[in-house]
Amino acid sequence: MYLVESKGGAIVCMLLALFFLGTWPAVMTLLERRGRLPQHTYLDYSITNLLAAVIIAFTFGEIGKSTPHEPNFLSQLAQDNWPSVLFAMGGGVVLSLGNLSTQYAWAFVGLSVTEVITASITVVIGTTLNYFLDDKINKAEILFPGVGCFLIAVCLGSAVHSSNTADNEAKLNNLSSDYKDGTLNSLKEGNIVKSKDLESGSGSADKFKAGTAVFLIELEKKRAIKAVSCFVIAIILNITFLYRPVLNLPKSSLKAYLGDWNGRGWALLAGLLCGFGNGLQFMGGQAAGYAAADAVQALPLVSTFWGIVLFGEYRKSSRRTYILLGSMLFMFIVAVAVLMASSGHRKQ
Repeated sequence: MYLVESKGGAIVCMLLALFFLGTWPAVMTLLERRGRLPQHTYLDYSITNLLAAVIIAFTFGEIGKSTPHEPNFLSQLAQDNWPSVLFAMGGGVVLSLGNLSTQYAWAFVGLSVTEVITASITVVIGTTLNYFLDDKINKAEILFPGVGCFLIAVCLGSAVHSSNTADNEAKLNNLSSDYKDGTLNSLKEGNIVKSKDLESGSGSADKFKAGTAVFLIELEKKRAIKAVSCFVIAIILNITFLYRPVLNLPKSSLKAYLGDWNGRGWALLAGLLCGFGNGLQFMGGQAAGYAAADAVQALPLVSTFWGIVLFGEYRKSSRRTYILLGSMLFMFIVAVAVLMASSGHRKQ
């Protein structure tokens, strides 16, 4: 079994995990905003998420000679170690339910703020528990100030959401006034631009300028979740949601899912990114301590980038929103640097 043993290797694993775990939510949000049913998307995601775990198990888990102290993956399957197996399965169930819940949260408050809130809560609770469960391998005097930075970031994230919501309401109020004045059509024409279709990779499509009131209205008309909606749990829940959808989503069926190839490649990619991101986080934590590996929860740095580039979040917002957004991102940069600096070295 291959183990990362150096601090440098652990940091590389954590940085790659940070990129992967910050990108897959953006891919899922892209499909939701294009109107694909979230039940279809999450079923595709679940399949490749499991595939990534299997690939890691039969590659890194089988490298090198199996020993009693470092058994390979297949050797561990024969061990009588049910308590650890049940703990791992329980963690998979909780992780799956959390990922499914965030899919609905993206529609309510946007990609950036959702990732800020979930990542910060994960760090505050998870990092504290990991520090004590992992033999206090990390430097507490450095680790916990990093946790404090995440707490500040979550407060700033809430302020960003509140400020951005106020900006959007002001845009919609102005649009309502323009509608009464009979200038809506000319306003629409002035806010249309040509853009490349991200899903097909070719051609061009009319698209409203990000950040405008017309853009916000047209987005709500297209998206699959309106004010809406490990492997075994995800499959069971989403097959159930096909026939008993939540939050006013249309009903679907297993036959309709199997025939829905619109955006399937993106959904499969999201599952691989999440699966490999989780694997890299564990590999980094094995070497540097799992509390330090929670630095990958600074994934809002990546998600916010994709939110701005792909979805036009925070375009044409107020100066106050931009200041709060910049402060939030700065705190995440500080937090990830501090948590990585707390990395220890696991004794063999």
